[in-house]
Amino acid sequence: MSLIHKFKKDISKIILPTKFTFPFYYEPHELTLLAAQELQAQLEKGTLTDHNFGLRENQEGKAIGKMFGILIVRYGEGKIGYLRAFSGLLGGKALLDGFVPPVFNLFEQNSFYKRGEDQLNALTKQIKTIEKNNAYRSLQNELKAKKEAVANEQELEREKIKHNKARRKELRIEAKKNLSSTDYISYLEDLAKESISEKSKFKKKSTKLKNEVELIQENCDQFTSKILMLKKQRKEKSINLQDAVFEKYQFLNYRKERKGAKEIFPNYLIQKPPAGTGDCSAPKLLQYAFLNDLKPIALGEFWWGVPPKKEIRKHKNFYPSCHGRCKPILTHMLEGLEVQDNPFLTSNSKNKKLQIVHEDDSIIIVNKPAELLSVPGKSIYDSVYSRIKEIRPNAEQPLIIHRLDMSTSGIMILSKTKEANKFIQRQFIKRTIKKRYVAIVDGTIDQSQGLIDLPLRLDINDRPKQLVCYEHGKSAQTKWKVIETKEGTTKIHLEPLTGRTHQLRVHMAHPLGLNTPIIGDDLYGNKSRRLLLHAEHIEFIHPTSREKIEFYVKAEF
Repeated sequence: MSLIHKFKKDISKIILPTKFTFPFYYEPHELTLLAAQELQAQLEKGTLTDHNFGLRENQEGKAIGKMFGILIVRYGEGKIGYLRAFSGLLGGKALLDGFVPPVFNLFEQNSFYKRGEDQLNALTKQIKTIEKNNAYRSLQNELKAKKEAVANEQELEREKIKHNKARRKELRIEAKKNLSSTDYISYLEDLAKESISEKSKFKKKSTKLKNEVELIQENCDQFTSKILMLKKQRKEKSINLQDAVFEKYQFLNYRKERKGAKEIFPNYLIQKPPAGTGDCSAPKLLQYAFLNDLKPIALGEFWWGVPPKKEIRKHKNFYPSCHGRCKPILTHMLEGLEVQDNPFLTSNSKNKKLQIVHEDDSIIIVNKPAELLSVPGKSIYDSVYSRIKEIRPNAEQPLIIHRLDMSTSGIMILSKTKEANKFIQRQFIKRTIKKRYVAIVDGTIDQSQGLIDLPLRLDINDRPKQLVCYEHGKSAQTKWKVIETKEGTTKIHLEPLTGRTHQLRVHMAHPLGLNTPIIGDDLYGNKSRRLLLHAEHIEFIHPTSREKIEFYVKAEF
């Protein structure tokens, strides 16, 4: 119980939540904020760990930010305190004074994991030694050069055969004109023998060259087969070690029911859980609480330090638990505990008005309110699509040409005919449609305008979030221009030159973008009344008149 921290301030007047935090979408409770402030004050002083968070100059070690977790708990006779946790390792340690232990300590001295890791490292070292062997490298270079030489020589021979074939054709034509029938037949036989002889020589030479290549290949394969065998051993050992590790990760829930990672992740045999599964803050905190008969009251996780290169993480900001690693685990761990409703299963759009800005025989232009889906979701049917389908039942499918995020308001184009849909869709594909958004970002910007070019891809471990990824991301470009700055916020015009998911939100929030998240961005910034992003202007060619038309709808903010 020494890991339960008592609040330094009087909390007697703070009202406790009636239900536990829904970990995938929440606003931190007052007690969570207070506990986080106490932890952050100690982190500021640097008394808890020598880990380099990237917040101090000239500190040793690689700068890495870290996610911390707070769990408010009830213990004893109605007492309230809190637990602390960090994700993964901190300063290279899995155990640290004042923080709950991991669900399973992989890095315990002389553990099976350390022994297994040492064996994998030894195999990797053997593979690298062979790959760097001078004789092996020399054979690889010789093989490559020989293959190129053989290919060139065979190409020359083929060209020679082709040339001689054309020459014999011309000779046959001339011979037919100038020779008698008997001499012509004899001459044709001579030309045929020449062709057969030429092909025979080419075949023998090709066989000789092939044998020379195979001899070098055999010598090279002696090294390659050893590498493949070692890689196979390493892969098998890695899989077995991973299976053994996940066998050790046994998670409790509120009812004290225990489940292992293999059982929690239904597709375990097909697709292994992401690296680091089970080592995030939330599972550590709940595991400790359930093991020690503590009643969880509220949860919160905040980022401390410099952001990672791909994900968007702001110093001191609170973030929901990730979906890839934590959702399957927390779904089990929270069973039996009364949890706040999942907001993704309920619709807040019932009283949101969908305004029709323009309508003709081909298209409908609407002003979508924030929090209304563009198309029906898994659990929510109310959407732009469903509403237009209801009031215009005779419009041909598909109605939807493009989409806006649920949280984004503004102009959407819908079609009433298949021809109109295809015509406008082609304009989106060719990027000839001009779109302009207006947003208010949380911060000030030094420059007045510019272009952001950051490739994006889906974060498969935390859907639907996007990552900046230069290796696998798709091109994403956004032009921007400052409109006004007011009280630490900036109104800005955004013109997306591409149409990637969450493009504007990521480009605004990412450190390599403007590093100023859009106000109300609950994915990449801080939750607020609404996302202050609005599609205010669009310009395109009308599918029937073939004339350029444009529409403008002023934002409510």
